[in-house]
Amino acid sequence: MTLPLDSMQQLASACAACRRCGLADGRLQVVVGRGNPRARLLLIGEAPGAQEDLEGLPFVGRSGQLLDRLLHSAGIDSNRDTYICNVVKCRPPDNRKPSAAELAACRPWLEQQIALLDAPLVLLVGATALQGVLGIKGGITSLRGQWRPWQGRWLMPILHPSYLLRNPSERPGSPKALTLDDLRQVRERLAQLPAPL
Repeated sequence: MTLPLDSMQQLASACAACRRCGLADGRLQVVVGRGNPRARLLLIGEAPGAQEDLEGLPFVGRSGQLLDRLLHSAGIDSNRDTYICNVVKCRPPDNRKPSAAELAACRPWLEQQIALLDAPLVLLVGATALQGVLGIKGGITSLRGQWRPWQGRWLMPILHPSYLLRNPSERPGSPKALTLDDLRQVRERLAQLPAPL
């Protein structure tokens, strides 16, 4: 059992030393998170890709750039209003999906990150995040855009921006349009929260 950590800096140092699974052997660096650690909105994605492994930050490649644009379009500032991380902190080879063993090995780090951030709203970005956090395999298209209570917080799955890059239509009812609707719902929920102390 990992001892509780007191700060995001301690978490980053502990993750950097982690050798719990084979992903540590191929990583350039551990990718812990980016954004505002006091944000009231936490976004949890899948795993770092090549650009993220290079820069040490999550969601900075093409998918991340699209995510930032979508958040901006919905009136959410990704630097001020969010903290972004992944269920797995090291890049899987060839950007493959993390295995169940890799998800399990990284789970204690994610749990500590969630506890330290203590954000009242959580978005699960994509099916792997849905599986990694809630244990639900598949079904993101039927679950996306729906709030559910979770550990004293409100949680919503949304489609992953890599899926939206493959389905770029912006017609009403398209995956991209639905994701924008979901993010506008998130902005409204954020606006209803009491002001942070």
